[in-house]
Amino acid sequence: MAEIIQKDGTWVFDGDALRLTPGRDKNVGLLRRTLGELLVPLRALAGISFEQGKKSGRLRLRLRDGACPLLHATGGRLTEPHDPYQLVVEPDRYGVAEYVADEVRNALLLDQVPAGPVDAYLLPGPSIPLSVSAGDGTANFDGERVRLEWNWKTEDAKAAGGARTLPVDEITAVEWYPSAGLENGRLRFTVRGVPVKTPAKYDPNAVELWGFRKDPLMALVAAAVQARLPHPAAAPESAVRPPTEAPRAVAAAPPDPAPAPALAPAEDGHDALLRRLRELGELRREGVLTEEEFTLAKQAVLKRM
Repeated sequence: MAEIIQKDGTWVFDGDALRLTPGRDKNVGLLRRTLGELLVPLRALAGISFEQGKKSGRLRLRLRDGACPLLHATGGRLTEPHDPYQLVVEPDRYGVAEYVADEVRNALLLDQVPAGPVDAYLLPGPSIPLSVSAGDGTANFDGERVRLEWNWKTEDAKAAGGARTLPVDEITAVEWYPSAGLENGRLRFTVRGVPVKTPAKYDPNAVELWGFRKDPLMALVAAAVQARLPHPAAAPESAVRPPTEAPRAVAAAPPDPAPAPALAPAEDGHDALLRRLRELGELRREGVLTEEEFTLAKQAVLKRM
């Protein structure tokens, strides 16, 4: 087990998953504190990095595309205090951070986890029900429908239509943008059959955000809804099924001839080393190998690779 405890939070890796717990420091973002503890399975990771700095360092997780509904809904627009996949590391814990990063990398290698995109969410969305008030409205989500209610700051033309209730099966997309400079942010729901042409200020299916403290919490609503929409990578497949059986015939066509025999020895050798790494990991988990024995054996195998 690899663990690092900081004011910013605690990360624990048990070989199968990373448990990310936000800290109680005042610099921890409101979104991270509200989201709470996250359990990230190893197969959801594409990589991990540690960056040293003069005053502090950063542990960063890189998730596989499509693995997390929060990242998909926010499109990489979460700032550092609110990003749950970053951890601020104090200089006296740089060695521990490097150890955690190495353990995760080795596990990714041992389990042969691909770094490519996935076609299903590997992390759940935020817990529901959710209710967030920010900008010109309040967004409520119970898992089946979104309800948007307006406040005294809402434009009259938008408020005149009253509160909006949007069933999940009528929502085709959701997006969250933070305010930036002179441009306001938004939480917007795209509804089937309703073109999006209106600014969030007047759009009855959007909440306009002005850059205040609770704005990031609207990203949790976006993520909770996104987790219940069809996965973006899986949608094209379902769209292809109905027409004819021709695409299936193409998909079932015989594969291309096997690679030239000259490549086989190198591939076999690589596979054998990977199998050896997996065996070493199992022996460590069963207590047959100590941590020191496992580390020495693992380094020897990695050098051969």
